[in-house]
Amino acid sequence: MIVIDAGSPVPPFEQLRAQLARQIQDRTLAVGARLPTIRRLAADLGLAVNTVGRAYRELEEAGLIETRGRAGSFVSAAGEEGRERVRQAAADYAAVIASVGLDESEALCIVQAALRSGGAAASASF
Repeated sequence: MIVIDAGSPVPPFEQLRAQLARQIQDRTLAVGARLPTIRRLAADLGLAVNTVGRAYRELEEAGLIETRGRAGSFVSAAGEEGRERVRQAAADYAAVIASVGLDESEALCIVQAALRSGGAAASASF
């Protein structure tokens, strides 16, 4: 169930995108599940068509959904592939951490800094 909070400082498209992404990631929406059309979801949620369209575009750019022309939008298997890539990258990172002798808190600070900078290499000193 998607709930848009009109009083939230978070834009409606971002609320929608985040909720759909969460449902895909926690597998509430299974790979291959068909999403409602943009127009239908906009009407159901009381949002502008462009608002829902933007959320769908961002989900597609992230590889979480795919649009198959007039057939509609579906939860993509690429989301699972992406999750596996992240798991592997985390395992590789953990091996590097162990090999250079960093403690866990410093390793986590490095990851958090990288996430805040949009994935760019973190060069802050801790």
